Amino acid sequence: MKNWKRSAQDVLSLSPVIPVIVIQKLEDAVPLAKALVAGGINVLEVTLRTACGLDAIKKIMQEVPQAIVGAGTVTSVEQFEQVTKAGVEFIITPGLTPKLLTAATQGSVPVIPGIATIGELMTAKEAGLNTFKFFPAEINGGIPALKAFAGPIPDAKFCPTGGINFKNYREYLALKNVLCVGGSWFVPPELIEQKDFNKITEMAKQVMEFDPKIKN
Repeated sequence: MKNWKRSAQDVLSLSPVIPVIVIQKLEDAVPLAKALVAGGINVLEVTLRTACGLDAIKKIMQEVPQAIVGAGTVTSVEQFEQVTKAGVEFIITPGLTPKLLTAATQGSVPVIPGIATIGELMTAKEAGLNTFKFFPAEINGGIPALKAFAGPIPDAKFCPTGGINFKNYREYLALKNVLCVGGSWFVPPELIEQKDFNKITEMAKQVMEFDPKIKN
């Protein structure tokens, strides 16, 4: 049963890492989701970057009940309404527009909007939002930028995504204003194409070895 009482912060607090999933073939959706759940990762961001993205979301929700499924790369109000109707448990946008900001504040599903600058962060804060995707993280200053954000807006929480990998994700997770990180390094397209889902489970387990309770 879906827990609609979760806030955006609740969702991002459920897992230290959230996979950014791009499904090219619908047949891969469920095996990939099961592989990640088997590796200890059950919060899944399935993007709308492909033609089968929405169908993949629906299929995973139907066949992998252990997964907490959200829609990523939501870039329009039409998509927002589609994924809400599908029953997703959270929505992630790559950026902010006035229309999406209105949908986020008036909708029934937790939304994690993408921000890249302090101005965008302040705009979203004014609208009542407090939990954000920092994207693309590395290009926009990475860890130093997040530390700088913590000065004027100490209560904002983030899921940095974009340029996050096995070498740096622990450093991001050590920041007090970071709840989790998003990335695709442990769901590489070549392994999905090869249907090597056992390897993806192994990579997920390796990623989850980090203790997110350790904060600087």
